[in-house]
Parts: sequence; structure tokens; C-alpha cells
Amino acid sequence: MKELWSPEVEQRIRDEAENLDGQTGPEEIEFCKRCVVSNQRPRITFDDEGVCSACRFAERKDEGIDWDERADQLTSLLDAHRGRGHYDVLVPASGGKDSAFVAHTLKHEYGMNPLCVSFAPFIFTDVGLKNFNSFIQSGYDCITMFPNGLIHRKLARLAFEYLGDHFQPFPFGQLCYPMQMASKLNIPLVMFGENGEAEYGGDPAANDKPCWDTADWDRVYLKGTGVNKLVEIGMELGAFTREEAREVTIFYSLPPMEFDRNPEFHWLGYYKKWHPQSNYYLATERFGFEANPDGHSEGTHSKYASLDDRTDGLHYYMAYIKFGIGRCTSDAAHEVRDGDITRDEAVALVERYDGEVPKIYMKETLDYLGLDYNHFCIVVNRYRNPRIWLKKNGSWKTRKNVYDAKKASTSAAGH
Repeated sequence: MKELWSPEVEQRIRDEAENLDGQTGPEEIEFCKRCVVSNQRPRITFDDEGVCSACRFAERKDEGIDWDERADQLTSLLDAHRGRGHYDVLVPASGGKDSAFVAHTLKHEYGMNPLCVSFAPFIFTDVGLKNFNSFIQSGYDCITMFPNGLIHRKLARLAFEYLGDHFQPFPFGQLCYPMQMASKLNIPLVMFGENGEAEYGGDPAANDKPCWDTADWDRVYLKGTGVNKLVEIGMELGAFTREEAREVTIFYSLPPMEFDRNPEFHWLGYYKKWHPQSNYYLATERFGFEANPDGHSEGTHSKYASLDDRTDGLHYYMAYIKFGIGRCTSDAAHEVRDGDITRDEAVALVERYDGEVPKIYMKETLDYLGLDYNHFCIVVNRYRNPRIWLKKNGSWKTRKNVYDAKKASTSAAGH
């Protein structure tokens, strides 16, 4: 694939690769007593009983939320918007299980007329594209944004180098583009899926709200930086020409608006109890959704989540590198909270799958980012938090993990 920038810019980035520090997180690693997540997850909190905020939220979903009242709130919200235009709600939709559930619920349970909007993956997988097409053919209008490919690749490479996550430009577009389109097309309501901060453990500011406030959106979703920070870095390095910087699409940024005005932003998960496995079953039945043909995704036991992008594996692997929390930890922890598996089962799954190096699409991913394997390893090792990682006999090992902690606890109890 064509080089992203000049050899001089490439060398400058490589020279800086040894000198950046991305270390964050609490000094002492702790694991939730109910699930398998650790306190290294950004913004998660643990209470005095050693239970994480995501598990406490799941507890509230079971016992502390009046879902009938929330259903009435949803009915009132949709009644107020139904028929306000040809499309009366916009749904960010990739054809995956969750967005399919949202679109189906709004259209067939509440009589809304949704416009679905998607922001294209970096590189479609075969099954992701097939599921997307199946969703559209089942009866939904959809607009897809394919951003400028060269600029998108440059943003991804810069995000990998300077944020430790090449994926960041995608959520910038995935979150902002629907709001831009709703504003331009005068669609009064945008309905996303779940509040990920509440479901997976994070900032609690909107745990009891149907949406983020404007300031929270920037702070949590855009990491306080957004696309402008990456463009600024790119300009300083010479990676972006002035013309390219001007061409960075507005769809990576929010429209000038407040979320208590038109268009409104809401999570369906605020109104309906969110359960990913149920969404999967519905998508399979209604849209012919297909799971991962390999049986499970690399780095996890799960077969039905985040199937769209060939570069997904690197995103989850870097979370493991930076926080010691791999894809399986995240998936298994949620399934424990949902009551689908036990904590012991989750611990066994984490031991088997977490931190698995994504190999199937690795060459294609590195080619896309303009990386060779040696420089990839330099960047990966730069983001290894020394509180999490130890190099022993030439190999990197986690200093503490949930399965060794469980074995130690079981051994101590036996004595």
C-alpha cells in the first residue's frame, strides 16, 4: 500500500517512539470480587467490598430500576417525535447485533421510521459486510460515510503512535457523524444503544440519565482531545499538509449544538434493560446475522461482537497492553454481570483467551498503518505499564492476573 508520508516524517515518528510515556492507572492492581475486571480500567471505581462500579450498576438494573416507568418515558419520548419528518429518528447502525436491536425496536415495537447511518470501518471483514447488507435488505434505509481514505489512515497511525490506540478516529466519526447528519437532515432524535460507561465500568455522571451532557461527551468519548489534537500533532510532524488538514472532514466533530436541543441524543439502554446476548439472538432471527465463522474472535471466547473491522484485534490487544484488560476480560465480565456465566467460568475463559495476539489480519492491519513489525513492537512496548508488566527471561509477563489471584485465594482457603 502507498506510503502515508515522506521518509523524513516517517523517521521522525520512529525517532520519537522510544520517548513517549502512556502509563496511567492505580498503583496496586485489584480485581473485582464479582466479575473479572481490574481497577486498571480507565474511570472504573471499586467500593469498600471490592466490587466494581459496573457490577453495582448491573445490580441496580436487576433490583433498583423501575423498567415499567422507563418504558413509559420511552413511549412519551417517541410519541413526541413520531411523524415530525419523513424520518423521525436516526439510528447509528453498522448491521451488528446491538444497532440492529435498536433499529428493530424503534421500527416494529414503536412505529417509528428510522434512518440508519453508519461510519465505515477501517477495513470491512467479509462477515461484517455480509451482516451489514443483510440488515439493509431486511428493510432499512441507510447512509454510510466513507471518510477520505488517506487522511483516515494518517489519523489512525498518529492515534496508534501518540494515544496507543489506532482505533480512535473511528469512534470520533462513529459518534459524531450521526449527530451531524441528524442536524443537517432535521431529524429530531438520535438513538444510540447502551451507555458503555455504565455497562462496562467508567464515568458514572450519566448512570441515571438518558444521555450525556455536552461537556461529558467531549471528556469521556473524545478523551478531551478529539480529532483536532491528532491534526495538530500531524501538522507539527509534517505528516499533514495544510491542504490535508483543511480537508479533515467535519464528520469527525460534533455539530454546534447542545444536547438538550434539536437533535436530541438518547440511549435505548436507559429505557430498556440492555442484554447483548438477547440482541444477538434477535439479530440472528430477524436479520440473518452471522457470528464469527472462525468460532470465536481472537483474544476472546465471544463470537458475535465487534465483527465488522479487520483491525479490531489490534484495538483490543492494545487495551491488554496498556491496562492488562484484554477482550476476553471485557466480554466475560459483562456476561457475569448479565448472569450468563459464573465468575469461575469467566476466570477460566480469561486464562485461556485474554491477551491472545491477533494474527489473522495482523499483516493487513500493519500494512494499512504503514508499519513494519519491528516498529510495531517498539510502540507496543512503549505502552506497557511497568506496574502491570514484567520482563522475565526475555518474555513479557503480567505481574498479577485474575486467574493466579484466584488460585492463590483457593490455596489459602484450603489451608
